[in-house]
Amino acid sequence: MERLQKIIAQAGIASRRKSEELILSGKVEVNGEVVTELGTKANPDEDIITVNGKPIRSEKKIYIMLNKPKGVITSASDPEGRKIVSDYLKGIKERVYPVGRLDYDTEGLLLLTNDGEFAHLLTHPKHHVPKTYLATVKGVPHGTALDQLRKGIMLDDGMTYPAEVEYKDVDTDKKEAVISITIHEGRNRQVRRMFEAINHPVTRLKRISFGGLLLQNLKRGLYRHLTKEEINNLMQSAQSAAEKNNKK
Repeated sequence: MERLQKIIAQAGIASRRKSEELILSGKVEVNGEVVTELGTKANPDEDIITVNGKPIRSEKKIYIMLNKPKGVITSASDPEGRKIVSDYLKGIKERVYPVGRLDYDTEGLLLLTNDGEFAHLLTHPKHHVPKTYLATVKGVPHGTALDQLRKGIMLDDGMTYPAEVEYKDVDTDKKEAVISITIHEGRNRQVRRMFEAINHPVTRLKRISFGGLLLQNLKRGLYRHLTKEEINNLMQSAQSAAEKNNKK
C-alpha cells in the first residue's frame, strides 16, 4: 500500500505536488469512489485508480538531460507559438516534465523526467540541491559586491541562501565579466535578480551543473538519457543536502 499521490506521481501523470492538487480537487477515484484525502493509501497492482476518469498506467521511468537553448520555454505548450522543450525531445514517447525550470532567456542543463518522486526530491526547497551557472554580467563586479552574494543578499522575496561565487573571465574592453555562481535554491529568476541587486545585470546565463551532474560537451538543443549511476548520484546529492540542512 502506498500513498495515492505517490502512485500518481510514479505513473508519470504529474509531479507529487500536482498529484496532491488533483486529489484535493476531486479528480481522483479509487475503485469508483472519489478520494479527496491526501493520506489515502492504495495498491497500484490491485486497485483501479483513475485521474479525470482515465485509469493510470505505470510508465517506464525515464531521466533526460537537455542542453536547453535560449529562447525556449519549459511549459508543455505556449499560446504565443514559441518553441517549447518538448520540441527538442524527438523520439521520446513518454510524457516528461522539467525538474525545476530555466527561464526563456536562460540556456543550459535542464533535467526532464516522468518520475514524480525524483523530481520532488531534487526541487524541494528544504533540500538545497546545488545548481551552478555561468553568468555574463555588465561591468566587472568588485570583490565586495560578490561577497554580498556569498553571504546572502536581500531580494523582494527574502534573503537568499549563501552562494558560491568566483570570477571566470574579465573583459575590460567590453566592460563585462563572466562569473560562476552556485545557488542552493530555486526561486524564480533568482540569479538574474541577485546580480541586479548588486547593479551588474546579467546579459547571458547558462546552467552548467545540477546536483553535481555536469552539462559538459552536450551540444545545444540535444539531449541524452542519464545513466543509473548519474540518477543515483543525483538522489544521493539531494538526500545529503537535506540531511545537512536538517542539522542546521
